[in-house]
Amino acid sequence: MRLGSRFDRSMLGTVFTLAWPTMLEQLTQTAVQYIDTAMVGALGTQATAAVGATGTVNWMIGSIVSAVGIGFLAFIARQIGAGHPERARQASAQACLVTLILGTVLTAVTMLSARQVPVWMQVDPEIRDLAARYFLIIYLPMLFRTSSILLGTVLRSAGDTRTPMRIGMIVNGMNMILNFLLIFPSRTVSVLNLSITLPGAGLGVEGAAWASAVSFIYGGAAMIRALWKHPVISPKGQSFRPEGSILRPCFRVAVPNLAQRFATSFGYVVFASMINGLGGISTAAHTIANTVESLFYIPGWGMQTAAATLSGNAYGAKDHERLKKLGGTILPLEVGLMIVSGALLFLFAEPLVRLFSRDESVIRLGVTVLRMVAVSEPFYGIPIVVEGLMQGVGKTTAPFVYNVIGMWVVRILGTWICTRFLGLGLVAAWGCMIGHNLLLFVFFVFHYFTGRWDPFAGRKTLREE
Repeated sequence: MRLGSRFDRSMLGTVFTLAWPTMLEQLTQTAVQYIDTAMVGALGTQATAAVGATGTVNWMIGSIVSAVGIGFLAFIARQIGAGHPERARQASAQACLVTLILGTVLTAVTMLSARQVPVWMQVDPEIRDLAARYFLIIYLPMLFRTSSILLGTVLRSAGDTRTPMRIGMIVNGMNMILNFLLIFPSRTVSVLNLSITLPGAGLGVEGAAWASAVSFIYGGAAMIRALWKHPVISPKGQSFRPEGSILRPCFRVAVPNLAQRFATSFGYVVFASMINGLGGISTAAHTIANTVESLFYIPGWGMQTAAATLSGNAYGAKDHERLKKLGGTILPLEVGLMIVSGALLFLFAEPLVRLFSRDESVIRLGVTVLRMVAVSEPFYGIPIVVEGLMQGVGKTTAPFVYNVIGMWVVRILGTWICTRFLGLGLVAAWGCMIGHNLLLFVFFVFHYFTGRWDPFAGRKTLREE
């Protein structure tokens, strides 16, 4: 199967209709993350390190919720594609039940472990207390964060990517305003010979945490309301008691994805703990570089959302031709977008890093690793989209295997050898990260071109529910 053999221009409108709201949502979220990091960075390198030191734990916990959401996305997208809207609404109610249970459990776990997380992450003892307080505050509203992530995925499974986008933009705007009010103390600035007093609570890093927490509460509540009022998949009137005929197929998809995300996210935690062990400059440079890089992954995540929803619809409708055209259309589009993205990252790495730090050592190190990873951006775009295609049709086992091998054999073991035995630093660690991404490229390209991702290609498929 050649990459462009089934390119279908008529599908581009549908793909972009689903992808652009997710891209815009991610863009505004990244913009707020940029502003947040810049504001905290103004407090000094230690403040940046305290916020970033537990960031990978944040990714791990969020990925658990996202993985469960993928199970519901695959099920609901198939039911809508097959013309079974009542079944989709029943699944929406089950998603609400799972949100309540999972959010409550994660709240308890994060609250009980808040003091120990910075210790496990090998955070510098001087900033452990600050990092622990930051972690505790941002996880107080974990039930609302779970609602926002999981129920937002349910909305996207029905082709509604605009509602999560609108809610996300409000959340991000609220977070930005609260950051401004809570991080810095009250101060007077001069504008056109006028002295203006700007209010502020002067809470520093803890102010950034409270800004995020309040925003999360709004986001979760708004997502619940949006789902409840949705014309297609509202759970209103449905049973909220556990329903095995829905939960079983959802979790058959979710469990491998959950295992993958937990294994890879835990790998990010281990990776970050090794980076933290390199000292404050490496931790700050790593945190800033991750923040900068996140902007340039946006085309990938937008296309993955479109790929997952549309492949699930095609699979539910048993439309093999549409499924093949989707793969042949979205992959070359993604490669082109990521080539542009990587080129921009390479060119603007230095001015972007300077937005977040005045420390020349941090700036030099951050720019170096960003320009390294910029070259690999196009290669990483393909695994993102192929994985989205596979999520939509419920094939999540192979991505689990591929991601675990890449994370633990290449990134973690490689970084451990480079930093512990060879005495190398952040540049070598990011080299291992790039190696991980390139290995995923090889695995997923092989999987795609051999047709192993295609549920209609004569292989065992998921049992239709």
